[in-house]
Amino acid sequence: MRDKLAQIFCSHQRSARKTSSESLQGHNNVSVKQSEKCSIEDGTTGSDGSFGHGAPETAETDSSGTGGMRDSLEGPGSKANDIVHLQRRVGLFSGVALIVGTMIGSGIFVSPSGLLVRTGSVGVSFVIWLACGLLSLLGALAYAELGTMNTSSGAEWAYFMDAFGAPPAFLFSWVSTLVLKPSQMAIICLSFAQYAVEAFVSECDPPIAVVKMVAVLAIVCILFVNCYSVNLGMAVQNIFTAAKLVAVLIVILGGVYKLFQGNTQHLQNAFTGPTPSFGVIATAFYTGLWAYDGWNNLNYVTEEIQNPSKNLPRSIIIGIPLVTLCYALINVSYLAAMSASEMIESEAVAVTFGNRILGAFAWLMPLSVTISTFGSANGTLFAAGRLCFAASREGHLLDILSYVHVRRLTPAPGLIFHSLIAAAMVIYGTIDTLIDFFSFTAWIFYGGAMLALIVMRYTKPNYPRPYKVPIIIPLLVLVISAYLVVGPIVDKPQIEYLYAVGFILAGLIVYVPFVHYGIQIKFMDKVTIFFQMLLEVVPTSTMAMFD
Repeated sequence: MRDKLAQIFCSHQRSARKTSSESLQGHNNVSVKQSEKCSIEDGTTGSDGSFGHGAPETAETDSSGTGGMRDSLEGPGSKANDIVHLQRRVGLFSGVALIVGTMIGSGIFVSPSGLLVRTGSVGVSFVIWLACGLLSLLGALAYAELGTMNTSSGAEWAYFMDAFGAPPAFLFSWVSTLVLKPSQMAIICLSFAQYAVEAFVSECDPPIAVVKMVAVLAIVCILFVNCYSVNLGMAVQNIFTAAKLVAVLIVILGGVYKLFQGNTQHLQNAFTGPTPSFGVIATAFYTGLWAYDGWNNLNYVTEEIQNPSKNLPRSIIIGIPLVTLCYALINVSYLAAMSASEMIESEAVAVTFGNRILGAFAWLMPLSVTISTFGSANGTLFAAGRLCFAASREGHLLDILSYVHVRRLTPAPGLIFHSLIAAAMVIYGTIDTLIDFFSFTAWIFYGGAMLALIVMRYTKPNYPRPYKVPIIIPLLVLVISAYLVVGPIVDKPQIEYLYAVGFILAGLIVYVPFVHYGIQIKFMDKVTIFFQMLLEVVPTSTMAMFD
């Protein structure tokens, strides 16, 4: 039935051409062995859960067979008898832009004051900023080895499948799909809306309902961009990353100007104040690491990276130190213009900085924040849709989430699913509650990825490793991850942490009957067929039948 639906979709692309019944039958009767062979060659999962070595690491060319140029934003089409799959369109520049663009979002404009509140010291907060950057770099380097070993999309999900098997991988996809990735996008879009609305409401705080409505509209806009085309999504990412780096440069130059004027008093005696406790440092790390989050997003799209064995580690080595340098210089710039207490009292540190430094051009700061957060949300959704795609392809989520659009070759169902959950979180949640839950849960799985790398050094010693990190790096990140998870619980136990662990384990209730034993709900086939028709999507094992 699904192959017939694919035939219906693709037949719309054939204008003024009569197709014989034998030709159609030849397209539909794809043998299981042929499908498995093509899937493995494309770097997807085989029927046994094993992974192939990935597609040839070359840029995609227009293979439509029509002799004409398709819309450059939509990207090249697929040729007859080709397997529908995600194409390699992400180069080195786009890879760096995805990392930098998702990491530099709202965090650096909101988190500096949060770190000061929790640490009570300018010096300690600055050390934590640098430590967060170093930890992100070490974690990303370990992910670079994992991503070049297994070039399938899905990041932690794919690595857990290799190292531990299906149950831990399912738990990750369960939590990430329903909570982590949507909450991350919800937080960013709420920050975007807050700054965007404040530009038009100067006399009072912006109405909450208006802020949430703008955040939902931002989600819809980003969803359209990423469903329309991979090329358009990456073009938006590249443009907004360049724009936010210009904004960061403005802040840094403003700070340099104040330092040349002799405004260094707020940087003196930086380590005065009480020493923060064991648990407080962990929660302070949560605040800083939220600003750095996104360092692993490129691993979610490895099937779409050109030459991933080289461009994945290169993008990481370029992107994360660049972000760390920007964050350190921005914090110095803030302290050159205002005191620590003024930063704590300010609800929008970047806006206060702009009012003091830029004068008539102070409007550049709220504009910069909106640009930064919009670009970060775009990159977050781009990566999140690929997690849905990879996990669903293995049968861990609904089948429809692993389908791609027949012409645009984008994982539209996964993108739509994430956007719907993120919109619900925007409507019912707040930024602070979402950040705390996100950070605690995320570092459980980051630590799990480090453990997966260590385990596979012994269980899969002959796996190809184009890039290999010293074993001390994943060991160190694993220990720090355990500290970040246990520290806050020991220092200040909260029921929210129990809820988070309970939600993770609740995934087993879904896994055992529906994944392990493969129980099928009767009406789900009809639901899948309905959404196939509605969204014009097909499985990646389907033969393309359009020009």
